[in-house]
Amino acid sequence: MQVIKIMAAACVALAASAAMAQVAGGDTSSAKIALSNNYAGNSWRQQMLKSWSNVADTAVKQKVVAAAPSFTTAESQATEQVQQMQNLILQGYKAIAVDAVSPTALNGVIKQACGAGVTVVSFDGIATEPCAYRIAVDFQGMGRMQVDYLAKRLNGKGNLLEIRGLAGVSVDDEIHQGIVDELKKYPGMKIVGSVHGDWTQTVAQKQVAGILPTLPKIDGVVTQGGDGFGAAQAIKAAGRPTPIIILGNRQEELAWWAEQRKSGYGTMSVTIPPGASSFAFWVTQQVLAGKKMPHDIRMPVLEVKPEELNAVLAKTPTGALANKEYTRDEVVAVVDGKK
Repeated sequence: MQVIKIMAAACVALAASAAMAQVAGGDTSSAKIALSNNYAGNSWRQQMLKSWSNVADTAVKQKVVAAAPSFTTAESQATEQVQQMQNLILQGYKAIAVDAVSPTALNGVIKQACGAGVTVVSFDGIATEPCAYRIAVDFQGMGRMQVDYLAKRLNGKGNLLEIRGLAGVSVDDEIHQGIVDELKKYPGMKIVGSVHGDWTQTVAQKQVAGILPTLPKIDGVVTQGGDGFGAAQAIKAAGRPTPIIILGNRQEELAWWAEQRKSGYGTMSVTIPPGASSFAFWVTQQVLAGKKMPHDIRMPVLEVKPEELNAVLAKTPTGALANKEYTRDEVVAVVDGKK
């Protein structure tokens, strides 16, 4: 009987061990990792850079890696980011995490980096070069989620205003495609106007204010993040009733939602967390440490549900976003399908 108990315990322990994600333990203490970023003109990008610094600086202090600085281009131009990455290759960085200016513009320099033995991990703004690792959020799914929510709230009928992101970036194209595709399910709903808000409140407010005089009644606003509050301000200034505006987890959006909710207003808030950079950092470190990774990795979006609003808002500083910064174990668990 005792032998059976021991064997059973061993089987349980083995099963538990198999269920655990496998962190690679290769020595990366001498490796330099860089972040190449093409744009920092909104609160999401600024917090993304801060999340990178929070995780990377700690990893450097703990001698997990030798260095992990971030570099941002001044003009968000492809030629500038190409030159930036070429410099990083020459400076001996073993890996580069990149938020790419476009899906294809960096493919040449990424291929050059791979040829020089440099690991490249793209995230948020994804690059299509096959040698790069790609950390993708289901941005099309995020677009579909918005449409389905509005369809339910509007009983499948209504006029929508679409606020897009930064033109030419893969994120903008993906969310837009998800919205367009999902609208095919709801013939009673249509986009009656579209502007680019550049994921920035002030730009979105200006662009929405400019197009509103040409539009009929708006029932819902589909967005990409950083634009919901700006849209609300423009619509209020125009003296129009407030439609259902999808929000993107910015503090000012969540605070506005909390205030509107006192009068029964309902909506949803969802976006990729700025902590995506921390996810990219640990994927990059783990590839260098010898972990076998798929070249296409999926990370989750961050949704703030109505019942979570007050708690999330209370811990989100002014000018910031609801966020999630990932640990190495959490990243490996996602990659290994354990989370």
